[in-house]
Amino acid sequence: MKLIFAGTPDFAVAPFKKLIESGAEIVGVITQLDKPQGRKGILTPPPVKTAALALGIPVFQPEKIRDFVEEIRALNADVMITCAYGQILTQAVLDCFPKGVWNIHAGLLPKYRGASPIQSCILNGETKTGVSIMKTELGLDCGDVLCVAETEISETETYGDLSERLSLLGADLIVQGVKTLESGAYTLTPQGEEGVGVVRKINKDQAKIDFAKPAAEIINLVRGMNPAPIAYTVLDGNKINVYRAEKAVLNEEETLYMQDAVLGQVLSDKPKRGLLVKCADGAVKLTEVQAAGGKRISGGDFINGRKARQGQVFGC
Repeated sequence: MKLIFAGTPDFAVAPFKKLIESGAEIVGVITQLDKPQGRKGILTPPPVKTAALALGIPVFQPEKIRDFVEEIRALNADVMITCAYGQILTQAVLDCFPKGVWNIHAGLLPKYRGASPIQSCILNGETKTGVSIMKTELGLDCGDVLCVAETEISETETYGDLSERLSLLGADLIVQGVKTLESGAYTLTPQGEEGVGVVRKINKDQAKIDFAKPAAEIINLVRGMNPAPIAYTVLDGNKINVYRAEKAVLNEEETLYMQDAVLGQVLSDKPKRGLLVKCADGAVKLTEVQAAGGKRISGGDFINGRKARQGQVFGC
């Protein structure tokens, strides 16, 4: 059975390599265009392109895949596997594959359809997620499901951490899925319309910390925005990135001080106690932060460097 693999970011590399290792016959890789990266705008190939070229597999980078139908058809593939490719497929593209187009979706369906299932799970405080192999239809992530693998989400896991794990989980699952497709002996599970959710692409505006929220929501925001776009707050008009946070346990002195404090106020000026900030249901401890142009440091070091003092208020 001949395959085309369509994917772009790091998340798609492990499934692609695992398919190769399993002996799958991949006749071509489709990925997005090279894009400028960094301050110097150096034109950089997508990670999947780099992986494919290293293995000697032909790479195609159509600006619009809907205009690339004849070239796809010429590859004479039976199946296309997609994984975070980044373009919407038309019916003409789907019709090129007699055994279908199958997507590696980093979430449980139908609750987490859409562009940000990994981040949204963390932001919503979910304790469980997974990877779904789904038949691609014209609607948004609405196709029947071939197979699913579930996993627990730890309380400290960030978006980056979970992405790495789900990429590896998806790699194992797609190998299993391709073998199932080759056998022809499988049953698809319709998603149905109950419990459908759609999660949109996360943007920078969503990354600002609101200390009027409970500590758990703030911590989930910090986890869900790490490594990008990074949760942040503002102190004295300066942006402060927050990479890690946890629920604060206050001593008696800090508890008394908090009674008259406003939301976002720093509760202690002792570096050993860390960067404690009042929120809706108590306090949150910002354990790893970064001032503009500075290094990532602990909250305690942030106080020690006199970048924050007791009584100052974040968010202003």
